[in-house]
Amino acid sequence: MNKKEITFKGKHLAFLLRHDKEAFDNRIIDNEGWREISELISKQGYTKELLDEIVETNNKKRYEYNNDKTKIRARQGHSINVDVNLIESEPPETLYHGTSNDVVELIKNDGIKKGRRLYVHLSKDKETAINVGSRHGTPYIFTIDSKKMYNDGVKFYISRNGVWMTEFIDPKYIK
Repeated sequence: MNKKEITFKGKHLAFLLRHDKEAFDNRIIDNEGWREISELISKQGYTKELLDEIVETNNKKRYEYNNDKTKIRARQGHSINVDVNLIESEPPETLYHGTSNDVVELIKNDGIKKGRRLYVHLSKDKETAINVGSRHGTPYIFTIDSKKMYNDGVKFYISRNGVWMTEFIDPKYIK
């Protein structure tokens, strides 16, 4: 399988683990976001080797196996209501949100909303935020006063791969 095919299967895996509401409703995805490897192999066209390749080469370290490698889940980015055991934590003073130029004015007026996802995603560095924003067109980076948000009682969570999350960013916290 070439790199383009692996990328395609990786994107499909992201859907299967983060947004497949039918699978969640039918308990194929459990309440903590885990999906059986055997189901992905028997019904979704994956092999164990391909899943290993996707997990190991994903530049965002988006996926993880359970201890005995019988299940897999995405670490964040879900639109289905799962609990991936995020760690509530005090954020650094500043975090960054990458998006595209076409939503800048909307965000300045209305803040950053989670949309269909469970959380707004934030990066600890500008480079990562630029990469995220580039996926949506010409990137625009918002600098967030996360320390002030936290001091004002807003909860932050961090995933095992270092993505910071919160439920909403009021425009008053955008620098």
